[in-house]
Amino acid sequence: MAKSAEVKLAVFGKAGVGKSALVVRFLTKRFIWEYDPTLESTYRHQANIDDEVVNMEILDTAGQEDMLQREGHVRWGDGFIIVYDITDRGSFEEVPPLKGLLDEVKKPKSVILALVANKADLEHARQVSTEEGERLAAELACAFYECSACTGEGCVSEAFLELCREVRRRRMVQGKTRRRSSTTHVKQAINKMLTKISS
Repeated sequence: MAKSAEVKLAVFGKAGVGKSALVVRFLTKRFIWEYDPTLESTYRHQANIDDEVVNMEILDTAGQEDMLQREGHVRWGDGFIIVYDITDRGSFEEVPPLKGLLDEVKKPKSVILALVANKADLEHARQVSTEEGERLAAELACAFYECSACTGEGCVSEAFLELCREVRRRRMVQGKTRRRSSTTHVKQAINKMLTKISS
């Protein structure tokens, strides 16, 4: 039997935006009201994505890490979800600097990212429009999802599963590129040897 794929996803965002609630909603289809905002948790989950078993490790960050911890989380992850709260403009404004950190730590690779606007059930308290979220996602060149961990509305599962798909797609492309480039190096080495022998 083929070895199942492994994907590590890290969830970032300001404390209180609902990172833990989103992760738990994805894993259990339930909403839990209270979380310790200082806890960082890693969850393991197995999903069948496009007829392949994928073992996911999901890091739910506390949102209060120091820079060194945060950089370690970025190095650890294959894909990233940045969450903001539609009722908290400050959480939305923290997204670009977070993306900058991801880019800085992961360079020269491009970051595999999804932007998730949470608490869509709190329309009456909205401070960030859907259009602003879509525009920011376009600027960051990433997928955008608006949802509610509380009610389950929106695309909570889709955000995680699509991110896994994208990680796997990039790995396949990089694997093919790597194989092609190593073949090219072998050909060049053989040609150099043959040139030396014939001269």
